[in-house]
Amino acid sequence: MKLLRYGQPGREAPGVLDAQGQIRDISSLTQDVDGAFLASDAFRTLQKTDLSQLPLVSGQPRLGPCVGAIGKFVCIGLNYADHAAESGMPIPAEPVVFNKWTSAIVGPNDDVKIPRGSEKTDWEVELGVVIGKTASYIEEADAYDYVAGYCVVNDVSERAYQIERGGTWDKGKGCDTFGPTGPWLVTKDEVPDPHNLKLWLEVDGKRYQDGNTSTMIFNVPQIVAYLSRFMTLNPGDVISTGTPPGVGMGIKPQPVYLRAGQTMRLGIDGLGEQQQKVVAA
Repeated sequence: MKLLRYGQPGREAPGVLDAQGQIRDISSLTQDVDGAFLASDAFRTLQKTDLSQLPLVSGQPRLGPCVGAIGKFVCIGLNYADHAAESGMPIPAEPVVFNKWTSAIVGPNDDVKIPRGSEKTDWEVELGVVIGKTASYIEEADAYDYVAGYCVVNDVSERAYQIERGGTWDKGKGCDTFGPTGPWLVTKDEVPDPHNLKLWLEVDGKRYQDGNTSTMIFNVPQIVAYLSRFMTLNPGDVISTGTPPGVGMGIKPQPVYLRAGQTMRLGIDGLGEQQQKVVAA
């Protein structure tokens, strides 16, 4: 099942994609595709519903972030060995954890704003994991029980803010619009193996990233269980699991960064595609 949110920013309605690729309204079951819904009986009712009987949404509305009211947006850094190498950093012994602020979250096709004064805004296609049940001190063997599904995330990053200005990575990761999420939340029953998904990203039609989740250092159960030791993961929280090589910072002999007027296009097998225009803040 592919859950989504459609409509104007801040006023998105809940929906689901049917087998014909059409949006069906599910507002009779929930006010939003959020953590409360993912943990509810209404979610399980929808999974048993004949989608063709739900109201059809006309036109091609804007798609919002596929999860509403995200409480935590937790990210894993350097989770692909070849990306760590291109970044000039050692392979981590434990997951590198940082946060994106929830004010960074936008729809999958919304504009991405280059912060004022930025010269090193970069791209990162990533597999997002959406939590469906409260998780605290869980075991790896049980981790999938706490996953609702998966989505595409563009972990947009300002490298100078992240690396050159002191403190943690967070200041370069959570700028406004730096978290395009969606187009939809694909429930875990449609993704039997999240560790064999092709993921890619292009800028103005040039492909820079072309990887596979099979090369992640820490897999989904490891990440979910690990994070649950340091924080309670709640339904609707999103975990972005790291990026393969091909980011602008790692291009040789000269790094390449985003400029206003460019277009990013990215996707993951079975999880859909995003496209963002890059604009000045």
